[in-house]
Amino acid sequence: VQLQASGGGLVQPGGSLRLSCAASGFRLDDYAIGWFRQAPGKEREGVSTISINDGKTVYADSVKGRFTSSRDNAKNTLYLQMNNLKPEDTAVYYCAADSSYYDAAYYLREPRVMDYWGKGTLVTVSS
Repeated sequence: VQLQASGGGLVQPGGSLRLSCAASGFRLDDYAIGWFRQAPGKEREGVSTISINDGKTVYADSVKGRFTSSRDNAKNTLYLQMNNLKPEDTAVYYCAADSSYYDAAYYLREPRVMDYWGKGTLVTVSS
């Protein structure tokens, strides 16, 4: 199981970025998947997660209405469209997968239970 996140970079406040997470060795739609981030000096936190159970996507309150997660099963790739970026969105962003059946809200609260992690991609929001 491998995950590779990409698409990070430097963007001005109010700008947009789209992150991609390419999966190999497994099918994304067979796993719970999600985006997480870790800012300097802070704990890793959930951004957006999708459970196996019902396929619903949940978002952290801090990104609701600005970020959208989507999945292309044909490409086995997960995306995170980030709009209206704020300086507080600056972090290393990771994608992760897990084979268990917790609900999406639990994964959002407990990143540590995700089994598989890709290398992160840095997003810096600054003028």
